[in-house]
Amino acid sequence: MSNTEFPDDELRHEQEFIDGLYARVDMLRGEAELSVADALAQGDKPMQARLERDILVAERSGLLAALNAVDGSLCFGRIDLSDGTSHHIGRIGLREDNTERTPVLIDWRADVARPFYLATGHTPLGLRRRRHIATEGRTVTHLHDEILDLGEATRTGHEDHNGDDVLLAALNAARTGRMSDIVQTIQAEQDEIIRAPHRGVLVVEGGPGTGKTAVALHRAAYLLYEHRDLLARRAVLIVGPNPAFLGYIGEVLPSLGETGVLLATVGELFPGVKATATDTERAAAVKGRAGMADVLAAVVRDRQELPDPVIAIEHDREVLMLDDGLVRVARERTRATTLPHNVAREYFEGHILNTLTDLYAERVGTDPYDGSNLLDASDLTQIRDELAENPEVWSAIDRLWPRITPQRLVADFLAEPDGYLPEEDADAIRRPVTRTWTVADVPLLDEAAELLGEDDRVARERAERERETQIAYAQGVLDVSYASRTYEFEDKEEGDPEASEVLSAHDIIDAERFAERHEEADHRSAAERAAADRTWAFGHIIVDEAQELSPMAWRLLMRRSPTRSMTLVGDPAQTAQAAGAGSWSEILEPYVEDRFEHTRLGVNYRTPSEIMELATAVVRAENPHFEPPSSVRSTGVRPWVRDAGGDLPGAVAEAVTELTPAEGRLAVIAPRALHRRLAARLDGVTPGAEPDLTRTVVLLEPRQAKGLEFDSVLVVEPGAYGTSDLYVALTRATQRLGVLHTGPLPEGLKQAAATP
Repeated sequence: MSNTEFPDDELRHEQEFIDGLYARVDMLRGEAELSVADALAQGDKPMQARLERDILVAERSGLLAALNAVDGSLCFGRIDLSDGTSHHIGRIGLREDNTERTPVLIDWRADVARPFYLATGHTPLGLRRRRHIATEGRTVTHLHDEILDLGEATRTGHEDHNGDDVLLAALNAARTGRMSDIVQTIQAEQDEIIRAPHRGVLVVEGGPGTGKTAVALHRAAYLLYEHRDLLARRAVLIVGPNPAFLGYIGEVLPSLGETGVLLATVGELFPGVKATATDTERAAAVKGRAGMADVLAAVVRDRQELPDPVIAIEHDREVLMLDDGLVRVARERTRATTLPHNVAREYFEGHILNTLTDLYAERVGTDPYDGSNLLDASDLTQIRDELAENPEVWSAIDRLWPRITPQRLVADFLAEPDGYLPEEDADAIRRPVTRTWTVADVPLLDEAAELLGEDDRVARERAERERETQIAYAQGVLDVSYASRTYEFEDKEEGDPEASEVLSAHDIIDAERFAERHEEADHRSAAERAAADRTWAFGHIIVDEAQELSPMAWRLLMRRSPTRSMTLVGDPAQTAQAAGAGSWSEILEPYVEDRFEHTRLGVNYRTPSEIMELATAVVRAENPHFEPPSSVRSTGVRPWVRDAGGDLPGAVAEAVTELTPAEGRLAVIAPRALHRRLAARLDGVTPGAEPDLTRTVVLLEPRQAKGLEFDSVLVVEPGAYGTSDLYVALTRATQRLGVLHTGPLPEGLKQAAATP
């Protein structure tokens, strides 16, 4: 870059530095791409080489993903220390080479970078100057310098006297339909939460626009950096309220160099099931109650049947009667093991076989004259083995203690819930057996899986057979190797050193070990393996919109966090789900009692004060003591409330034209029942469960909008929403808000409608 392009020495210096960083990144990327290409070219090598190739591809692909993800705004700051040294701060750390030398770029999560976020003029933390570096792609566009040491005499011409310009520029930037990271503008209260210890449960409460979701995501990135060994093995799970939200936040962690995190909704946390359908409010509330765990346990117990009145089994011309009393004993002894239903079945099988053996032995092994037993232990063993080959025995066992899948148990229960619930609750959840699962079904499936367990005897037997086959194949390979070496040296004279010193494969490895070396390795990431394993224990779990989860959903999540290492993010004022918990204590007491940390974010960075005043009035109409977060900015543009008249779709189309920003995004938030009518009048807008948030105009219902933000928002028919849903809808805008209605207005909006 020539001097004429950058006449400012400071800008030129920073541009040259960043050019050097990207040259290093490009070199690393090139090395990784070549390594992957070379490894892939080895496809004709033996099995061991192929395994080594797969491992290399996985490692290098991970490096490529990280390098590609942080391509934009790699470096965003510099700190000048009082001792004359300086450090550049960026999304990832880079060194001259891969040694332990002083890094060229400091990772934002490193301790040495922390003063960049915490230093103030009152507490400079050893800094003379803090520089924010603004870039577009790889080009430096602006510098913002904050002088923190009042004795610092040097001036660069880039001093930012306000100190908030960088933050305000980020807040006022047009939205793209994807959340951006806040790594350049993390505030002190947010930094404290991001770097809090990972053990235990941390609750982060905050109203709309307080950045709680961004803080949670950056906390995930920090924990992965600080506890890499642990969390890389166990993975981090981030749970969001809906697929649209997960799509919205999906680029944040990759932009921070972290790609090994599992993002999921509750509806995706049972392997093999992806539930997106929703229940009625009443059905979801019934399914979400903690008492459903006891209901499902009762359903399982009822599948452990007794004969009515007897089961007759023919064996070797004898008819053996299994009656209620005999089976009851076997059932109670099996239940006494406290094992899950499917796992306990092995014990029930043993009791039934023993009972039938005794019945048969009594018939055929009793002396008719003196009543003595004519059978010895070997005879009884033979009888038992023969009974175990009788299909009628297994038919009886399958009837009395059937193998059950979680899907079958829950589907059957939902089809016939009578007798387990009050009549009104049973009617609310009853549905025909179907393959379609709702989000509220998934915690029930998980509970059923816990109660049933998995009888893995068949899988173990199959694995053993496969292993024996592999060993036999390996032995064949070794035999061929031995034969070929024998043939090669059979013409050597006795005593020839070359012949005597030759080692065959037989001399250094046996067939069993040879087979083990060639077993297929699992190169999936920890997150990929966790997604497929219901029993996976995550290293840390982050839950967004945590106030919405039902007690049954919390049971599911707590099983996946036995160490209780969790960050819960939410706002009780935005609770919309009928199954949602009323307080953090209510959620956590069954699992950690009162042993959790609670912190609150009180600054609203998203919502302008004019919009926040309107949203607050809506909540205070119902709760006069409600205290919203404080907005840090004002746009000078007041929200409007209008009567749509007789043509609601037409009025919406006109308002969309009025509110659509030159750059950025507009959300139309309306009741689901209106979506098709409204979409027909809006170009390029389609209704659906998973909207494309990158479009200029998007159509949502309030609960789809949770956690999202847009430049402008149009709220349609506010009287159709509950207070919580309306509060969410009104607080999504960063710039402008309009409200259209045809029906009565909620109390808090009436004054705004009357204001010209």
